[in-house]
Amino acid sequence: MIRSASPAGVTLLQAAALLPPVAVAVLARGAGAAAVLAVALLSTLIWDLVFARARAGSLAWHSVTTGLILAVAVPPDVPLWQVALAASFGVVLGEQVFGGRGFGFLSPAVAALAFLAFSFPGTGLAGAEPAVAAATVPGLALLFAAGLVFWRLLAGFALGLCLATLLASGALPGPSLGVSLAFGAVFLIADLVAAAATQAGRWIHGLIAGGLVVLLAGMGPVNALVFAALLASLAAPLVDHLVIRALARRRDGRRRHV
Repeated sequence: MIRSASPAGVTLLQAAALLPPVAVAVLARGAGAAAVLAVALLSTLIWDLVFARARAGSLAWHSVTTGLILAVAVPPDVPLWQVALAASFGVVLGEQVFGGRGFGFLSPAVAALAFLAFSFPGTGLAGAEPAVAAATVPGLALLFAAGLVFWRLLAGFALGLCLATLLASGALPGPSLGVSLAFGAVFLIADLVAAAATQAGRWIHGLIAGGLVVLLAGMGPVNALVFAALLASLAAPLVDHLVIRALARRRDGRRRHV
């Protein structure tokens, strides 16, 4: 695993993982998707440049991954000004106000998609076509090999989704739901910035996200995924805090018995 990749290296690996599903989505949806891609990338890069100038630093290119995720998750018929507004919100309030990549606790892509779905209720987010879900697999393998996605979080998410669905309907989720959630599970739920940092915390984070997808199912699978990712990421710091406290208490208890 690549455990010491630089921030630029992390961005490059994430962008490489996103290229196959983005290419498939643009080819399948046509010119509208290409326009969404162009506007999302331009909007995010402009804000990267603005904050780089304000901080007297160099352009980091981190927001490229946010633009690529939006190209897959935003339908091609969404007005481009809404795409630009959502991308700007995600990058500025989801990342840059905290100091940039590595300093925040929210996925800027999740923040952008939540803003779009909440601010423009008539806008449905795009579901992942089977080809897009299949194109996610090579990127997942790359990110896993690089240590940039955590199997415990994804396993916890799948387990939470199955348990919550079983409790709600008495049946396990069907394959079509898995296809709809495949891309989002890898690039939204398991986002490196928003994920829990402890081993046990990643299981809990995944379980929370999976359960929330079922709880919010009335919003539609993709919208439910976005808001589940947002709420689970907000809970992640508390989850890590509780896990660390529990481990410290266990360690102190062992010391007292020595």
